[in-house]
Amino acid sequence: MTAKRVMDLAVAGVAAVLLVIPFVLTALAVAITSPGPVLYWSDRVGRNNQLFSMPKFRSMRVDTPAVATHLLSDPAHYLTPIGAFLRKSSLDELPQLWSILKGNMSLVGPRPALFNQDDLVALRTSCGVHELVPGLTGWAQVNGRDELPIPEKVKWDAEYLQKRSLGFDLKILWLTFVKVLRSDGVSH
Repeated sequence: MTAKRVMDLAVAGVAAVLLVIPFVLTALAVAITSPGPVLYWSDRVGRNNQLFSMPKFRSMRVDTPAVATHLLSDPAHYLTPIGAFLRKSSLDELPQLWSILKGNMSLVGPRPALFNQDDLVALRTSCGVHELVPGLTGWAQVNGRDELPIPEKVKWDAEYLQKRSLGFDLKILWLTFVKVLRSDGVSH
């Protein structure tokens, strides 16, 4: 087992225990404020372009098309009553701890592409980024998050591929913490 995987398991395990109350409260809030399941399971592209199902707290209505948020003509139209808050606070991402514990994701890596983001997957594959385990956060996220155009996102992902180390991962985790506190670069 690599040091990165040990860190993933340790941090995700501790976070799952420490965040059990916010997890339960968020699940209840989703259930009370909109019809449909509490979790949304999204088909995502993982390491070596293998598909996996990634859970998130549902922040969008159940009739929302399965496309990246920026491709919706009016994303706000599809948000649940607490969807904007879940996204701004990143609480919608908490269930991804399951994907980290399972090994489909890491704490740090390129964010997993949607199954139908062929342009992103092709660019990442051409740069070798597809060989990385996708992450809860990544170098592209702390350098623009949802606001980045795909070529720039892949440029940051490729830079991560070259620079990756435990120290770099810790830097990215710290920068992510700061970004989440400030709600920087969040797509509503």
